[in-house]
Amino acid sequence: MQKLNKTLFIRSVCALVGVLFIIRLCFPSVARTSADAAGIDSAGVAVGGDSTAVVESAETAVAATAEAPAGSPASADSPTSTSTAEPTETAAAAESSDGLAAAVSGAASTAFQPFAVPRLDFSSKHPIRGVYSYRECFPDIQDVQIVAARAHGVTPVASRADAEKRKSELLYIGANPYYEIDPRMNRSIPYLVPRASHLLEHISRRFLDSLAVKQIPLHKLIVTSVLRTEEDVARLQRYNHNATEQSCHRFGTTFDISYNRFHTVSPPGGPERRAVRNDSLKFVLSEVLRDAREEGRCYVKYEVKQGCFHITVR
Repeated sequence: MQKLNKTLFIRSVCALVGVLFIIRLCFPSVARTSADAAGIDSAGVAVGGDSTAVVESAETAVAATAEAPAGSPASADSPTSTSTAEPTETAAAAESSDGLAAAVSGAASTAFQPFAVPRLDFSSKHPIRGVYSYRECFPDIQDVQIVAARAHGVTPVASRADAEKRKSELLYIGANPYYEIDPRMNRSIPYLVPRASHLLEHISRRFLDSLAVKQIPLHKLIVTSVLRTEEDVARLQRYNHNATEQSCHRFGTTFDISYNRFHTVSPPGGPERRAVRNDSLKFVLSEVLRDAREEGRCYVKYEVKQGCFHITVR
């Protein structure tokens, strides 16, 4: 019989490992089948029939600890304890046993699951519905809105210089990431009372959220009119009959949002957004304003000639 030298032994072992590696690589199901047959999950915890043995072993260990005699090492640390405390300690040990058994049972019966990556649910459709009638859904006329404007607004501002001195009462809204101020707005100034400023931002953010969930390219709202001074009202009265001396815009509580012009949001240096009809964006805006009005946040009037929604905070 030929003697097996060291070199031949190492070559044989390497050849065997290579063969097993090739089998594992070509037939990966072999390893999974072996693990399933052994009843072991990927965390090293017994599953199936072996889980009962784990639970029983834990219960036996706890019960043995609870029933240890007084002279055992477990009771040597408390020589002054009396028989009166033994029932309490036994009950506590029993509760610990039940809790440990439940924990082990839960861990053993739970199979390993990979972590799921949270994703937005765009599977369900969110159609554009709009409102059934602009006039009926937004009927809040001047007489209704002027009451809220006087209740929540400031005293009328005489001029633009006067508005600059009253920044403690008014907020500048000319720079906001959620909406755009009309660059052609020259008959009003971008100031609102805090209550109205928060309403405008709330409507603008809801509008962007609605576009996102309906998978419509993002567009910002365009604010066409805000706070009007006494001088602005006097100039507007020459050709706009809505600019009355009792205009809600004089109190800093009212603003107009265009429904036939929107600002397209495009990534810097990226491709242009696909074109969206203004009617579709108007429908989405009407849904947002309807909800805000039904929540008691504002009054809304649909302006036909001016092409805007006339909104006053409540």
